Amino acid sequence: MKALIFAAGLGTRLRPLTDDRPKAMVEIAGKPMLQHVIERVAAAGFDDITINIHHYGQMIIDFLEQNNNFGVNIHISDERGLLLDTGGGILKARQWLDGDEPFLVHNTDIISTLDLKAFYNYHVEHDALATILVKERRTQRYLLLDENDRMCGWTNKATGELKPDPEKLRDLELKEMAFGGLHIISPRIFPHLESYRRKEGEKFSIIPFYVSACKHHLIHGYHPDNDYLWLDIGKPETLAQAQEILQSNNSASR
Repeated sequence: MKALIFAAGLGTRLRPLTDDRPKAMVEIAGKPMLQHVIERVAAAGFDDITINIHHYGQMIIDFLEQNNNFGVNIHISDERGLLLDTGGGILKARQWLDGDEPFLVHNTDIISTLDLKAFYNYHVEHDALATILVKERRTQRYLLLDENDRMCGWTNKATGELKPDPEKLRDLELKEMAFGGLHIISPRIFPHLESYRRKEGEKFSIIPFYVSACKHHLIHGYHPDNDYLWLDIGKPETLAQAQEILQSNNSASR
């Protein structure tokens, strides 16, 4: 099973911790963020992992070599020349992700206990172009889902924007759900990403692509009924919270 871990971010919200290292190498409970994610992903059966790099990218390469790639097959998608954002990053890694099976995309600054295999199986069952982890949490920007959890659009509550079809969306009763930083994606997406890149340029985010594609393609939101830990640790306050939780869990397991 294949996965892509986004580790190319600049980590500006975590400065000065990221002044001399990539965000993915900021430690939490004695391990870099990246190690936590690799171990979680590998434990769920994803044994062919691509990691994109940019800021202090060599530090990540050296870290992986020092740890024998944590026993899995790892590819490096090198964005040190140009940081491509999430959509461009997925497209650049195509050579390792293409084929006949879906792949997981996981932000390196998300720590969770989500059942990744159940997430993957849900995607396979629904045969969507992409399945996006969504959560009920307060933010400014929301994905809009219908009663079947199909993505229908996007809104920015601060500006009142509605996309892709404002008039139609205003007439629908839709759930507002926040993006959770994980996706399962079908390789069928790649020709569509290529077309989108020709219009938008090499560097583009995946969420605007989903917004434009949801009118014509099945994109699902995934929000399991069971409780699970989820933290965006790309901010100082949540990094400290995660540190406390993981240290407590480590102590309890001894």
